[in-house]
Amino acid sequence: MKASMTSNKKAYLIGGGIGSLAAAAFMIRDGKIKGDNITILEATSLLGGSLDGAGNPEQGYSLRGGRMLTTDNYECTWALFKSIPSLHNPGRSVFEETVEFNEHHKSNSKARLVDKRRAKVPVSSMGFSMQDRLELLKLSQADEAEMGNSTITDWLSPAFFETEFWYMWATTFAFQHWHSAVEFKRYLHRFMMEFSRIETLAGVKRTIYNQYDSLVLPLQTWLKQNGVHFVIDCQVQKITHALDNGQFVVTGLQCLRGGVEESISIADGDLVFLQNGSMTDASSLGSMTSAPEKRNKLDSGGWNLWEQLATERPGMGMGNPAVFNSCIAQSYWASFTVTLKDPRFFDLMQRFSGNEAGTGGLVTFKDSNWLMSIVLAHQPHFINQPAGVQVFWGYALFPERIGDYVAKPMSECSGAEILQELLGHLRFDAEVFDNANCIPCRMPYITSMFMPRSVGDRPLPVPPGTKNFAFISQFVEVPDDVVFTVEYSVRAAQMAVYQLLGVDKEVPPVTAHDKTLGTKLEAIIKSFK
Repeated sequence: MKASMTSNKKAYLIGGGIGSLAAAAFMIRDGKIKGDNITILEATSLLGGSLDGAGNPEQGYSLRGGRMLTTDNYECTWALFKSIPSLHNPGRSVFEETVEFNEHHKSNSKARLVDKRRAKVPVSSMGFSMQDRLELLKLSQADEAEMGNSTITDWLSPAFFETEFWYMWATTFAFQHWHSAVEFKRYLHRFMMEFSRIETLAGVKRTIYNQYDSLVLPLQTWLKQNGVHFVIDCQVQKITHALDNGQFVVTGLQCLRGGVEESISIADGDLVFLQNGSMTDASSLGSMTSAPEKRNKLDSGGWNLWEQLATERPGMGMGNPAVFNSCIAQSYWASFTVTLKDPRFFDLMQRFSGNEAGTGGLVTFKDSNWLMSIVLAHQPHFINQPAGVQVFWGYALFPERIGDYVAKPMSECSGAEILQELLGHLRFDAEVFDNANCIPCRMPYITSMFMPRSVGDRPLPVPPGTKNFAFISQFVEVPDDVVFTVEYSVRAAQMAVYQLLGVDKEVPPVTAHDKTLGTKLEAIIKSFK
């Protein structure tokens, strides 16, 4: 179907995350669908999905997390944002303003790892033994089909997980020992350029503000200007479907909006896109005096539609959500956002680390029971953040362990107790956190997309035999690319849109940095330091 013939099509996107926003943009820009014919249905009151950022200086700011960006990769993301106008710099694109910002704020971490003595760990060497090198090489060259649903520990010996490399790589990308070996292998290839500079995070790029303010808002604004309809507080409870000459066809959507049931009929030729699953599903926030509530998928319903389709249409390429959402203990970690009105902590941290805020990246306390990391972003980090207010973010990969300075698991800690634990590692005076507001966040499925998987567990963006339906999310199969990135959602969206609309353009290929001689040589040299 030619793009010029699609102007009267209607499209419905279930979920308001970056994938749906990107898909809407691709439909307008490349698929020639009128913005007025596109509707995004979001169950919450805010678009952006996992790329969130909210709050104010009085009640405190909150970020569940932030994805790592790089301008050396992310081909689909930056190709999209080259065509999205900046909200902050008239006449410039989001891509242009991001590149300019990073030219002035270069990453060069000087305190990537800190040990229990509060000493900076030397990280010029990756700490590999010859056995580590050989095992890592074997894993990186293995065939995905043969690897199956194996875990990282199936390929690497226990000593590997005590190397400086593992502490840096794992905390940069949030890997755990039990995660998918296939995904770990993909990361080694996709980010091979970062292998040789992982200790400085020199390849990491940042947006001017948090990713909600810097990416989601400009894209949402552009879509709104082009007529896209945003329907918030609308939960799609069921997708009705049928077979048409053996092809899977969506016929309707049953929604709950403002407590009222509504039905949307899907006409012949119309399209439906589903964001199946969510890494931030069932997340909850705490406060300075209370820990976040423990929730699971029954509290949110974010997995329901995918589970329904997989159950109702077995054998039709709908994937297997149970692989990803059945073990919270292996997909869970916790984060926290701290709002300050006193510059003492930032001043001390900048002197200790040797980095100005916005240039250092993660500081990881490698010997901490929680495996805690913090990062000081360039300030202000929010559009509405006034002068005199500072915000930093942190997370821990093992929140179920007892703290080193607080005798309880992080999962049961209030914001005040998390700050107490942090002070213990840094040995700063407690006064630096006078009037601080720490908001903890529990995310039971935050690394669910890293869970070991087999071929077919993740559906293709457009499953075979599907006429008017596509998946867009971190839980689809995109060859050679890696989940837990903005790029993955945007690439999946572009693939789905181009395939369903028959757009006669190529999706930008994954750049094969790992195939270049220079990158390979740098990685080999680094592994022997």
